[in-house]
Amino acid sequence: MSQHILTAVAWPYANGPRHIGHVSGFGVPSDVFSRYQRMAGNKVLMVSGTDEHGTPIQVQADKEGLSARALADRYNRIIAEDLTALGLSYDLFTRTTTRNHFSVAQEIFLGLYNNGYVFPKTTMGAVSPSTGRTLPDRYIEGTCPICGYDGARGDQCDNCGNQLDPIDLINPKSRINGETPKFIETEHFMLDLPAFAEVLGTYLQSKQGEWRPNVLKFALNLLGDLQPRAITRDLDWGVPIPLDGWRDRSDKRLYVWFDAVIGYLSASIEWARRSGDPDAWRAWWQNPDARGYYFMGKDNIVFHAEIWPALLLGYNGEGARGGTPGSLGRLDVPSEVVSSEFLTMEGRKFSSSRSVVIYVRDFLERYSADALRYYIAVAGPENQDTDFTWSEFVNRNNGELVAAWGNLVNRSISMAAKNFGEIPAAVDLTDADRALLDRSRTAFAAVGAELARSRFKNAVNEAFDVVRDANRYLAEQEPWKIKDDPTRQGSILHVALQVVDDAKTLLTPFLPNSSNKIFEMLGGEGVWSGMPQISEVSEDGGPQYPIITGAYDGAATWAHQPIRSGTRLAPPTPLFTKLDPKIVDEELARLADKTPTE
Repeated sequence: MSQHILTAVAWPYANGPRHIGHVSGFGVPSDVFSRYQRMAGNKVLMVSGTDEHGTPIQVQADKEGLSARALADRYNRIIAEDLTALGLSYDLFTRTTTRNHFSVAQEIFLGLYNNGYVFPKTTMGAVSPSTGRTLPDRYIEGTCPICGYDGARGDQCDNCGNQLDPIDLINPKSRINGETPKFIETEHFMLDLPAFAEVLGTYLQSKQGEWRPNVLKFALNLLGDLQPRAITRDLDWGVPIPLDGWRDRSDKRLYVWFDAVIGYLSASIEWARRSGDPDAWRAWWQNPDARGYYFMGKDNIVFHAEIWPALLLGYNGEGARGGTPGSLGRLDVPSEVVSSEFLTMEGRKFSSSRSVVIYVRDFLERYSADALRYYIAVAGPENQDTDFTWSEFVNRNNGELVAAWGNLVNRSISMAAKNFGEIPAAVDLTDADRALLDRSRTAFAAVGAELARSRFKNAVNEAFDVVRDANRYLAEQEPWKIKDDPTRQGSILHVALQVVDDAKTLLTPFLPNSSNKIFEMLGGEGVWSGMPQISEVSEDGGPQYPIITGAYDGAATWAHQPIRSGTRLAPPTPLFTKLDPKIVDEELARLADKTPTE
């Protein structure tokens, strides 16, 4: 039975291009999951966009001599182009500077306010002494007053997991310029998180055995010390506060973390409007049978496993203060928060400021999207922090993509095209033939079960086991040596081609570009797996901006499909490029040239 699946993908921040560490957390895993769910017959809505508000945008704009809007415009386009090149199949990738997003964010604020979960409070806010500009909590670092960790952020300590306030840090410093922040009195609206302690606890406990252990443990640990949290900030770049006496103020805006998580809902509503059915979003947000999966890196767990559910529950009137749903109606909370750990690079933390970074665009100028997608799937930070090394990337590419998968495809299709010109018939199958075909068919259930639970490493390894078994089968059967029995040679090649076709399907979520090529090589017609595209749009005749969208209803289905004997075959072209081992030293040298002396 078809199910509605919301794939909610973390919003990349538009203060610069994204690097491969970013897309290993939110990008590739969410696309692998979404492609599988579509192939399995489910109705997927995959949404995200660029997160474009907040002080960091203003800080970067100042550095580049641009307005905040001009900076957001620049990086919105760069990020959209890079994610499209990576093949991420968004139904809508938009941005937070749209009027639609402003409207939805303000509606959620009002729903919380009317239900009593938002209240004003005079607090001590951090500002930069040199600029007078508000410093975001995450841009202040110091020593944690609870566990003594040196490097805690102003919003939370990554070592002990506790929520913090910047003023409580010991020896706080601005990450922007190293200044000691000045703390001044300012009035803000606060989210009453303690009012959700009980309902959040019930919600999270119900996810035992479903969520990744690292996500659930982290979220549960935070429940004991929930504190009211500011949802407005002193700045002029962001969503206005929709209350009398506040909406026209130039110095107060909704806090960027608050409006960014609402983007999942606003993007869904925008997608529905663009689809021609303004209420279509409700099937993913107000449907007891729908499932919502949220993909991000582990630094965003608190926002998606606690704060976003609290916002939704408060809007629904389901916290300790009760209340009634707002004008949008009751909204579903996340079914699962799928968080990845961190990807480091050659033993060091990714850092754009220190040039310890590989930007997606730079990577794809030299190497294929499928090579990066495969590396992230098989060696990425799914369950633990993982180090990207150029030597492992080359080894994975050459040993697995080229020598195992690419070689199987090439020699199977080449021999069949050369000796028969078409897919040969299978006659009088042997036990070895049937064993491989059975192995290939049964892999769909095994790989699909892993993909459905976001266990991508297990899934891709299981799929590659089929590839390895097929290579072993060809090595044992040696069809190239069978000169006097074309019937037997044809049967062997038919079996090999059938397994190539099955493996192509199994690997489609991971390797959509090469799977499309194999579909064509085997005589397929039309579209196998749809790819994303950029469209230029505007709001009410305003300036145009790019969105990612696409038609993904191709021929790809999650099932064994018998190949047709007699289908014409042409000699194949190589699927993957073998990399010279010398690139390891070249890339390390390139990194060394860019990295400042410490």
